[in-house]
Amino acid sequence: MVVMRPSTLVRVEEYLSTDYRPDCDYVEGEVQERNVGEYEHGKWQAELIIFLAGLRRKLGFHIVPEQRLQVKPRRFRVPDICVILGPEPEEQVLTQPPFLCIEILSPEDRMVRIEERIDDYLEFGVSYVWLINPQSGKAWIHSAAGVREAKDGVLKTADPEISVPLSDLFRQK
Repeated sequence: MVVMRPSTLVRVEEYLSTDYRPDCDYVEGEVQERNVGEYEHGKWQAELIIFLAGLRRKLGFHIVPEQRLQVKPRRFRVPDICVILGPEPEEQVLTQPPFLCIEILSPEDRMVRIEERIDDYLEFGVSYVWLINPQSGKAWIHSAAGVREAKDGVLKTADPEISVPLSDLFRQK
């Protein structure tokens, strides 16, 4: 017999007015913790932000870590990194899809929850979702066209063309 822990449902307004540390997702009334805070996760997040920062002016985008996205009326997701094209957004919680969401796996992440997150991003209109597993060194590119493993170790987008060779991030480490 499976025993389910009862969860406390929270109103959208309460979620939006509460400061979670680290920030949490909100799915149909349930506040869901995200697996963050481990060194490997933070290192990958920092290196990706630094690398992307070198491209942002040339390609005209903004980089934001841990930005709340309202992907549906009662669903909010907080990707590890967002890349937003065009002018800087005026809203504090994004209701328009960013161009790219990046998720970095932690050892405790469950694929069923990660797949649900990726589906939410793509249904919301995010063009690309990069999923990185620091433990295995593998990465995947998700888009409306499907999913493919970045077997060459390079995460890419088109229009604009962003290319991140993962080996370059840790060449000197």
